[in-house]
Amino acid sequence: MTSTAPSAGPSIEQDLGLVETATTALFATASRLTDDDVAAPSLCEGWTRGHVLTHIARNAEAMVRLTRWAVSGQREEMYPGGTEKRDADIEAGAGRGAAEQLADLRGTASALAEDFPRLGGDLATSEVEMRGGFVVPSASLPFLRLRELVLHHVDLDAGYTLADVEGPVLVRLLDDAVSRLRLSHRAPSLTLRTDEGDTWTVGSGDMEVTGPRHGILLWLARRVPSGVSSAHDLPQLPRGA
Repeated sequence: MTSTAPSAGPSIEQDLGLVETATTALFATASRLTDDDVAAPSLCEGWTRGHVLTHIARNAEAMVRLTRWAVSGQREEMYPGGTEKRDADIEAGAGRGAAEQLADLRGTASALAEDFPRLGGDLATSEVEMRGGFVVPSASLPFLRLRELVLHHVDLDAGYTLADVEGPVLVRLLDDAVSRLRLSHRAPSLTLRTDEGDTWTVGSGDMEVTGPRHGILLWLARRVPSGVSSAHDLPQLPRGA
């Protein structure tokens, strides 16, 4: 198993508030989608918006399972049946209409909202294992859900962008993205400077890349370079970082 600790930052209670805000924003976007909109392509290659919406709902269920593990100490798989079953479930739900997708989002988010506060109490285990064998602090699960909500909301390509995300949340997501990039042995040597005055270094920091926070995060998280600039050709970022 590989251990990785995402940026945690504020308290669980604060993160739960951020998850609620991000969930409400997602509901607002999803409620405006028609059946045709849901069937249209998303920013995730090979996925429609229906795939993205279904994935967000199944991720909520996965977070419930990990929360139960953290609280009870009884191991539960994030996605029972492994990656193939997870992918099959997403494919099976992708073709549903807008109303059914929204109902699924609301129902699974509601169930998660009931369980997540339990992470603020006594935990039977301080770490749980995510898909791919990554071990994370149990207390980081709300942040990880926040990351899923924000990035996949952007992936819907339905009017919501990273420019709509509040500055402190962007900084935390950038911290997390840089931390994950540093874990890769194929990470390029970078100095990342935001227009807002933040600086991150990867490796020895040889190449400087600049842009607004939302532009740099879009490049790191989704390999979209439109919001960044450099005096040199941008390096290829490793997959999975």
